[in-house]
Amino acid sequence: MQIVFALYEEFTALDAVGPYEVLSRLPGATAVFAAMERGPVRTDGALTVMAEAALEEIDRCDVLVVPGGPGTRDVVLGDQRYVDWVRRVHPTTRWTTSVCSGSLILGAAGLLRGLDATTHWGLRKELEATGARYVPERTVEQGRILTAAGVSAGIDMALTLAARIGGDVAAQAIQLWIEYDPQPPFDSGSPAKASPETLDFVATHLAPG
Repeated sequence: MQIVFALYEEFTALDAVGPYEVLSRLPGATAVFAAMERGPVRTDGALTVMAEAALEEIDRCDVLVVPGGPGTRDVVLGDQRYVDWVRRVHPTTRWTTSVCSGSLILGAAGLLRGLDATTHWGLRKELEATGARYVPERTVEQGRILTAAGVSAGIDMALTLAARIGGDVAAQAIQLWIEYDPQPPFDSGSPAKASPETLDFVATHLAPG
């Protein structure tokens, strides 16, 4: 089973690496990091990830994972090659997935029209502009398309997908192995829970990617 993580400049590292840590542990899985060109791909931080394949070398895959990040805007607005590749490979997949603003790329490829989908909460309007119906959930499953909310939700999405592929026991075993047992020190992980001061800080200092 081939799982392709389709990277681009200024993607958010956890959007890809979180699902990778889950899905790459499925029995029989082969994980491939790919981009428009082979070589290092910059994240939106100080990290780089090595793309071992060019997207044009891949004409099919079992699972496609499209991460989000600030670079999403450049892909959607400026790199039609990437969007065209997603549109072309989607009919070959068993599952097509996105994390955070990666759903905007699926939307730009025309894959989300009329479907429920999620993304980072700050990008609801952008997602709906693609024809999707925004749902404020961590993971939204519509047939063989799974979308995840912002960044950390990619792990939830990957565990959901791991259960679909390998069964609940396999997914639970992977969850145990990576010790994914969140106990955050704050209960501020959604706009509904965040204080006005927290929301103001986000608006002033942070931008959804």
